[in-house]
Amino acid sequence: MRKILVIGAGRSASTLIKYLLDKSQSENLFLTIADISLELAQQKAENHPNAKAISFDLHNETERKELIQQHDIVVSMLPAFLHLEVAKDCILYKKNLVTASYISKEMKALHDEVVENNLVFMNECGLDPGIDHMSAMKVLDEIRAKGGTPILFESFCGGLVAPESDNNLWNYKFTWNPRNVVLAGQGGAAKFLQQGTYKYIPYQRIFRRTEFLEIDEYGRFEAYANRDSLSYREVYGLENALTIYRGTIRKVGFSRAWSLFVQLGLTDDSYTIENSEEMTYREFINSFLPYHPTDSVEVKLRLILNIQQDDVVWDKLMELDLFNAEKKTGLKNATPAQILEKILSEKWTLDKEDKDMIVMYHKFGYELNGEQKQIDATMVCIGDDQIHTAMAKTVGLPVAIATLQILNGKITKPGVQLPIAKEVYTPILEELESFGIIFKEKEVPYKGY
Repeated sequence: MRKILVIGAGRSASTLIKYLLDKSQSENLFLTIADISLELAQQKAENHPNAKAISFDLHNETERKELIQQHDIVVSMLPAFLHLEVAKDCILYKKNLVTASYISKEMKALHDEVVENNLVFMNECGLDPGIDHMSAMKVLDEIRAKGGTPILFESFCGGLVAPESDNNLWNYKFTWNPRNVVLAGQGGAAKFLQQGTYKYIPYQRIFRRTEFLEIDEYGRFEAYANRDSLSYREVYGLENALTIYRGTIRKVGFSRAWSLFVQLGLTDDSYTIENSEEMTYREFINSFLPYHPTDSVEVKLRLILNIQQDDVVWDKLMELDLFNAEKKTGLKNATPAQILEKILSEKWTLDKEDKDMIVMYHKFGYELNGEQKQIDATMVCIGDDQIHTAMAKTVGLPVAIATLQILNGKITKPGVQLPIAKEVYTPILEELESFGIIFKEKEVPYKGY
C-alpha cells in the first residue's frame, strides 16, 4: 500500500484524515497518524483498518528520520515554525511534502535543493492561505485570458460562528486558535494599496477603520485590514493594480468593541503581570485604570473609554463577566493577552451543538476594452459538527486533495511552492465543490474608491 504520514492530529486534521481514509480502499492508501498525544491520534484514526496512530516526538531525530523514510509522502499539520526539520528530512529521503502553512524564509531557502531532488513541497494549501490563493488565481487567470487587466483586488476571510449558533452579543466564538485572535493586528502597521497610494494603519487604529461587506443570504459583515496586504502582489501578478487590500471578516460591531481592549492594553503580550495567578477578573481590569477613592471599576472604565451606559458596547463588556470579584485568573506570570484569552475562552468556546462558519469574499476590478468592470466572488461554508468543523473542512480538504494529486503524479512541478498554477488549483477547486465549498461569482458595477 502507498503510505502517507500525517504529522499533527489537531483540530484542522480531522477532515483531512477522514478524506484520506475514505479514499484508502480505492486508492490503496495506508495512513500513519503521528501526534505527541497518542489519544488524539487514536481519535482521528477511528480504529480504521488502513490507519495506525502513534505517539510521536518531533524532536526525537532518530524516530523522525525513520518514520519519514518509511512513507511515500508527508503531510505536516504542525505549527509553521516546526516544519523545517521535517522538510530537511524529506529532502534527505526524497519524499514529497504538503503543509497548510505560510512559506517561511527558511522553507523558501530550501527551494533549489527541492528542485534538484525533483520533489514537490506544496505549502499554503489550506484555507487562508490556500483556498484564497486558488479561488483568486482562478478568476484572475480568467480575466487575463479574455484580455482584461486587473486594477483592483480585495480579499477577505473570517472564521465565525454559524447563524444558528450565534447567541452572544459579540456575534463571535473561537473557531480556531484563540491566541491568534487576541494578538491579531500586532507587529507593525497594516499596509495596503488604495487607488495607487500606499496606506498604513497603526495597530491602535486597525479595529476602527473597517470595510463593510454584504453577502447574499447572510447579511452584513465588516473587515479589518490584515498586517501586510502586499505580500502576494507579485505572486498574483498584480504589480500594476491600483488597489490591493486583504482583511479579516467579523460581524458588524465586533471591531468597535474589540478596539476598547486594544486601547486599554489588554491585548499586550510583551510583559507579565505581578501576582497574576491570584488576581481576580475585576482586579485585572482595575489594574489598567487610574485610582479613584469613590468611583467603581465600571464607572472608571466607562469614563476612560467614553462609553455611554446605554451603549451596546457596554452590554458586550458586561456579558464577558469582566468585573467579577470572585473569579481568579489562575495563570502564573501571565501577560495581559494571556489573561484576556482565558476570560474570553470561558464565554466564546463553541458549545457541543454549535457549528462554525467560514466566510470568504473576493473583489476583482479590471479594465477590458476601455471599460472598468468588477467581479465579486463569495464562499460560505457551515461546519457539520464539533469535529468536522467548517474550519477543519476548509483547511484539511485542500491539503488532502493536493496530497493525493501529488501521490498520483498529477502535480509534478518540483520546488517549494503554493497552489497558484492552473493545473494545481483547478482539480482542487472542482473537488471542493462536491463538499459544498463553492464560490458564487457575479458581475457587479465597478465601484473602485
